Amino acid sequence: MIALDASALLAYLFKEIGHEQVVQYINDCCLSTVNLSEVIGRFARDGHDPQHVFKRLSATNIEFVPFTATQATLAASILPQTKLLGLSLADRACLSLGLVRNIPVVTADQAWQQTSFGLQIVVIR
Repeated sequence: MIALDASALLAYLFKEIGHEQVVQYINDCCLSTVNLSEVIGRFARDGHDPQHVFKRLSATNIEFVPFTATQATLAASILPQTKLLGLSLADRACLSLGLVRNIPVVTADQAWQQTSFGLQIVVIR
């Protein structure tokens, strides 16, 4: 099991650079609902129906993990270490999911490699 960042899932969906690396994880992954919102929002921005996008994503093997109070607290606690790297709440939501479940995370954001949370971070490009 691996936690996907929105950037990794979007790279996969749009066949962007690095999408081929995401392929190996797509059938055994989870996604924070914060990152789910980010992905659906990207499609909504382009004029797609958010309900239709959610329905399509729900038909995959991706496990959608509700953003819990524990994850919210953890995401807030790592803000000081990630602020200078420009990590967003959604980025920290993915990291907190990885930390809570003790699983690797996959992202397209190279800045994550500069964190030191004891997580395996796979950067796809």
